[in-house]
Amino acid sequence: MIKKMVSHGNSAALIIDKPILEILKIDMDTPLEVSTDGKNLIISPVQDAKREARFRAALQKVNKKHEKTLRKLAKS
Repeated sequence: MIKKMVSHGNSAALIIDKPILEILKIDMDTPLEVSTDGKNLIISPVQDAKREARFRAALQKVNKKHEKTLRKLAKS
């Protein structure tokens, strides 16, 4: 998808289409982090600390339960 910036007062704005917002599960109230890698503009929803903690706990549980299998896969 190719987009163009639009004028918004003394600034420029990028319009994000509704299907993209729905895929990312963001809306007008979602805080966004804007960063760059030097070549690209990266816009990401700010991660909720509780959500991140739940994810890390689930990941740790899976890693512990399937440690042997994951190690075998890593050697392949």
